[in-house]
Amino acid sequence: MAIFRQYIAPLLAVLVFLFALVAVSARIFLPSDMAAPAPIEEVGVSSQPTPTDFPPAVNHSAS
Repeated sequence: MAIFRQYIAPLLAVLVFLFALVAVSARIFLPSDMAAPAPIEEVGVSSQPTPTDFPPAVNHSAS
């Protein structure tokens, strides 16, 4: 177990850090239009449901 704590776990942490560093740094090499952040405004998509999205209500009350 000591070998895992002394060698393998730190190596995995360093490898994850290096992978994240390479992934973030790759934006430098992307074309300028792809390196920009994604737009945050919605483009013609409504998040509000319309009445036609739901089936008609059924009255289950006993008469």
